[in-house]
Amino acid sequence: MPPVPGAVSDVRRRAGAVLAAWKVSPEIVEDALLVVSELLTNAIVHALPPAVLRLRWMRDAGLGTLHIEVTDAGPSCAARQQRAGIDPDEHGRGEEIVHALATRYGMRTSRRGVTRWAELVAV
Repeated sequence: MPPVPGAVSDVRRRAGAVLAAWKVSPEIVEDALLVVSELLTNAIVHALPPAVLRLRWMRDAGLGTLHIEVTDAGPSCAARQQRAGIDPDEHGRGEEIVHALATRYGMRTSRRGVTRWAELVAV
C-alpha cells in the first residue's frame, strides 16, 4: 500500500469486498474493517513503506476466525520524532481500538520489518 492520501480507505473497500466474497460472518465484518484501518494507518504514520495487508478466514467446528496482519518495514526516524509533538487527544487510540475489538492480537519483528496482527472470532 502506498503512503498516499486515500490509500487506507481504498484498501479498506477492497478488504470489504474480499470479506464479502469469503462470506465472512457479518457480525465481525464491521469490526474487522475498523481493525484493518487502524493497523494500516499505524503503518503509514509510524513506519517505513511498504505496508502489506494479509487476511485469512478460517472455519473450524462452527467458529470462524479472521486473521488480519499488516507488515511494514519498521519504524521511521521521522515518526519517532513526530510522536513527541503529537496531541494525545487526537492520536494514539488505534492500538486501544484493536485491543478492544480483537480476540487475540500481537506483534512480531524480523529483519524484514514489523508485523502487527489481530484475530476476530465469530460463532
